[in-house]
Amino acid sequence: MQIDTKELVGEKTINPKVIVGLAKFGRGLFAVEDIAVGETIAEFDGEIYTAALASLLPNDPPLYVQDHAVQFSDTQYRYSKFGVLINHSCEPNCGINGVGANFRQVAMKPVLKGQELTYDYEMTEDSDWQMKCDCGSPICRKVISAYKNMPMEIRKKYKGYVAGYLVEKYGEPK
Repeated sequence: MQIDTKELVGEKTINPKVIVGLAKFGRGLFAVEDIAVGETIAEFDGEIYTAALASLLPNDPPLYVQDHAVQFSDTQYRYSKFGVLINHSCEPNCGINGVGANFRQVAMKPVLKGQELTYDYEMTEDSDWQMKCDCGSPICRKVISAYKNMPMEIRKKYKGYVAGYLVEKYGEPK
């Protein structure tokens, strides 16, 4: 995938404490002030796409929907200008809040000024999409795919920060 890393860099998001910057994997979101637990980072308010599998979504420039839209039901995905810039980490500081098409990314732990905002892509994904992970975390899982493949101890750690449809489908971890 080729992206213009200069596009949006320096632009503020819906949260004035967050700015677009250059990250290890292209663009990313960074805290310009400390962010408290529960603060909204990005809202998913863009176009909704429907497909039986993530691999059937369009993946044309400039949006690359297949690789960047976030799943919120078994067959629906939503795009966000800024939300898609939050990179993956197997040790994230952000999670998902909300049900159905109305969801947002929120801080799930305090984020300090200068830190990159990240979330675990398996918090929303339950399709055939997958990626190799090189996040650098000591607990990196190496392959990121569907929530159903997420180890139970990690599901427990993320309780309250996983897409609502996945909680409805698989239940809360005990």
